[in-house]
Amino acid sequence: MVFYLNHASWWDPLIGLLLSQQYWPSRQHYAPIDAAALKRYRILSRTGFFGVEAGTLRGAAMFLKCSLAILQSSVSAIWITGEGRFCDPRTRPAEIRPGLAHLARRIPSAAFVPLAIEYPFWEERFPEVLCRFGTPVDTSKSQNTTRDWTAHLAHAMQINQDALAAESIARSPESFKTILGGRAGVGGIYDAWRWGVAKIKGQRFQRQHGMQTP
Repeated sequence: MVFYLNHASWWDPLIGLLLSQQYWPSRQHYAPIDAAALKRYRILSRTGFFGVEAGTLRGAAMFLKCSLAILQSSVSAIWITGEGRFCDPRTRPAEIRPGLAHLARRIPSAAFVPLAIEYPFWEERFPEVLCRFGTPVDTSKSQNTTRDWTAHLAHAMQINQDALAAESIARSPESFKTILGGRAGVGGIYDAWRWGVAKIKGQRFQRQHGMQTP
């Protein structure tokens, strides 16, 4: 399995780690990361991250070599930020680096799953983390060139991102499954005032502002 996602925030790798343990705990999960960043955050190497030189031919070759070796195992999965750089989740058209297409051409038995991520503010002082898995791309259907594969994967990603954007704009918590809840409410004087008003009225104080959010 290859999960490829848009790169909206530096939180993305940790979100991928959370999702991997929630839904596929029995698999071995890996993710490429800039080699310079891995030197700064060595603890990430213990969670399956492997270093790749960004923007070099040697780095691209190492990415393919490591990814192909990892995917020889049927219980392995790789998580890849397909854009290769930070990018706003609503940027269109969706962009995919050619390295992902080279990998798709060489692994016809793998499932390439687009993952869209957004971090919108809804009702609370902290943003939500909205994730949406798209329809797996069938790599057994041959694409003629790397350019064709790049366009094919980008199209699947954009369809998934557009669907998530619509759900985010609708602000419908029922469209999502909550797997990790955060602290609700604004805090400080404002929440203290709301608590006092609720007590005076004999009501139960509710930190959430209007709706239960994922």
